[in-house]
Amino acid sequence: MEVQSDKIWMDNGPSRRAKWWYSTFHTVTAMIGAGVLSLPNAMAYLGWGPGILMLLLSWCLTLNTMWQMIQLHECVPGTRFDRYLDLGRHAFGPKLGPWIVLPQQLIVQVGCDIVYMVTGGKCLKKFMEIACTDCTQLKQSYWILIFGAIHFFLSQLPNFNSVAGVSLAAAVMSLSYSTIAWLACLARGRIENVSYAYKRTSNTDLMFRVFNALGQISFAFAGHAVALEIQATIPSTPEKPSRIPMWHGALGAYFINAICYFPVALIGYWAFGQAVDDNVLMALEKPAWLIASANLMVFIHVVGSYQVYAMPVFDLIERMMIRRLNFAPGLALRLVARTAYLLHYLLGSLFLSLAIFWGSLVGLVLLPLHISFLV
Repeated sequence: MEVQSDKIWMDNGPSRRAKWWYSTFHTVTAMIGAGVLSLPNAMAYLGWGPGILMLLLSWCLTLNTMWQMIQLHECVPGTRFDRYLDLGRHAFGPKLGPWIVLPQQLIVQVGCDIVYMVTGGKCLKKFMEIACTDCTQLKQSYWILIFGAIHFFLSQLPNFNSVAGVSLAAAVMSLSYSTIAWLACLARGRIENVSYAYKRTSNTDLMFRVFNALGQISFAFAGHAVALEIQATIPSTPEKPSRIPMWHGALGAYFINAICYFPVALIGYWAFGQAVDDNVLMALEKPAWLIASANLMVFIHVVGSYQVYAMPVFDLIERMMIRRLNFAPGLALRLVARTAYLLHYLLGSLFLSLAIFWGSLVGLVLLPLHISFLV
C-alpha cells in the first residue's frame, strides 16, 4: 500500500495518472530553456577544449543526478518522497532537513521563474519589433508585464497534469528554436575574420566572465530541480514502480537535450567566434521572419517553463496556508496564493531586468546552487 509523504498536496494529494512521456516533456520544458541560446557566448569565454568539456561534464553529471533522484523517490518501501523537502527531512531529520534543502530549492526555482519572466519579455519585445516595424515600440518592462498577465490565468491550473498541454507545447518550441538557431548559424557560415582566441579583457573581468560562462552552462542543465515533483505524478505499484517510466522519460529528455545543446553551442561558436552575442539569435539578423519566429517560440517555451518551476513553489505556499491559516484546498486558495506569488516576483523581475550585470548575477548565483543539488 502506498503511503504518501504528506497527506495534503493540492486537492488531497498529487494526481498520479501521468505516463512516462509526461516526464519527458516536463523535463525538457524545465531543462531546455532560453539558456541554450547563451551557450555559444559561454564557449567564447571558455574556448573549444574547456567549453566542450564543461558541456559534456554538465550533461553527464546532471543525468547521473536525475538517476539518483529517481531512485531516491521510493527508496523507503511504501513511502514516496514527492518533494525535495520530504527527502531532506528523511536524510537530515525533520528539523534540519528543511533548513538545508528548502532555501536552495526555492532560490533555484524562484530564480528560474524570474529569469523566465525577463527572457519572455525580451523575446516578445524582439518579436514585435521585427514583425511590426510600424507599431509603437513599448519598453521592455511593459512586455514583462504582459508575460506576467498571462500567468495570472495559467497559474490557476491546479497541478502538473493540468499543465501537460502547456508543457508539451513548450517542449516542442524548445526543440524548434534550438534547431532554427544552429541551422541558421550553419547556413550563414563563419563571419569574416572570425577569431576563437580568448576575449581581451582585464584579469578581474575575465574571471568574472568565466564564472558567468560556467553559470550559463549550469543554468542550462537545471531540469533535475523539479525531478521529484514530476515523478510524483506517475503511478507506482510494487510490480511497476514509478522509477521505471520516469527513467525512460528522463532518457528521452536528455536525448532531446543533447541534440539541442551541443549543435547550438558548437555551431554558434564556430560561426561567430569571440564576437558572438549573449543570445545567438540576436547575432542572426536575417532572414527577419525566421528570427521573429524563433523569438516567438522562445516566448512560448518560457511560458511553459515558468509553470513547471512555479508548481512546486505553489504547492509549498498552499500547504502552508492550509496548515496555518485554515484555507480549504481549491480555487479560492489558488487565487490568493498564486496571485500573491506572481505579483511579488513580477515586481522583482522588473527591477532585476534593469540591472546591467543581469547575466553575470544569474551565473554567479545559480552556479553554486546547481552544484550543491548535484551533491
